Amino acid sequence: MSKVWFITGVSSGIGAGVARAALKAGDKVVATSRNLDKARDALRDVAGDNLAFIKLDVTSEAQVNAAAEDAVARFGRIDVAVNNAGYCLLGNFEEQSLPQIEAQFATNFYGVVHVVRAVLPVMRKQRSGHIINIGAAAGVIGLKHCGAYSATKFAIEGLAFSVGIEVEPFGVKFTTVEPGAFRTDLLDSQNVRYVPRSGIEDYAGDATSEATWSSFHGVQPGDPDKLGAAVVTVAAMENPPKIFVAGTDAIAMIAPGIESRLSDMRTHDELSRSTDGSL
Repeated sequence: MSKVWFITGVSSGIGAGVARAALKAGDKVVATSRNLDKARDALRDVAGDNLAFIKLDVTSEAQVNAAAEDAVARFGRIDVAVNNAGYCLLGNFEEQSLPQIEAQFATNFYGVVHVVRAVLPVMRKQRSGHIINIGAAAGVIGLKHCGAYSATKFAIEGLAFSVGIEVEPFGVKFTTVEPGAFRTDLLDSQNVRYVPRSGIEDYAGDATSEATWSSFHGVQPGDPDKLGAAVVTVAAMENPPKIFVAGTDAIAMIAPGIESRLSDMRTHDELSRSTDGSL
């Protein structure tokens, strides 16, 4: 049976890769984006009756709810929701303004919250569904200049683990994809938000976030179309993973990070146990 996909941020990169792979697998796709002209151009090679476009800014709860209703009206159901829309704020945390951090959360975290809240009633009624959140390796281990960005990605992982327990009895599953560096528009000059130096002397000797990160744009090892195909494979699994790490670079970063956490836990096991109270 073919699936109906609801995907945010399809105008390029991973979102476009997932949409393309789902359509090639014979599924139906509701492709959402703030820029529909760019989205249509990105998916022009797979356009057809199985592809519908909806203009959507995920920071608007009302728009997300309307888009989910439109998706059901067009194709009758939503089987897989992919939360891909997002951008990256880069700079030293102390130099990021509160409005910049709030805007980062508005898209990367609350955008996911809005979509999850919109599709869960549909999936519960169906007694089936799969919500796939696109996280980041930076949302597992943390990276320099990525404080706010990493925090949003850590947050959606925690959200998925917790809500997943609540809705598992209704046949709804969650997977968080943790990609490494993929050749997307994330670091494109028109998308990334670099935080300028504020004059804090202690940071003056370090390279700026733009100098550190801009050179990675266009040379990332990951292929968004291959990740798209992998996501379609995960969505077809009877028992999909709760976490899917994508890319050899992500594996190389995340595995030592998890081992370090386990080492800290084991090293301080006795102190941890000493905090139990007597009943």
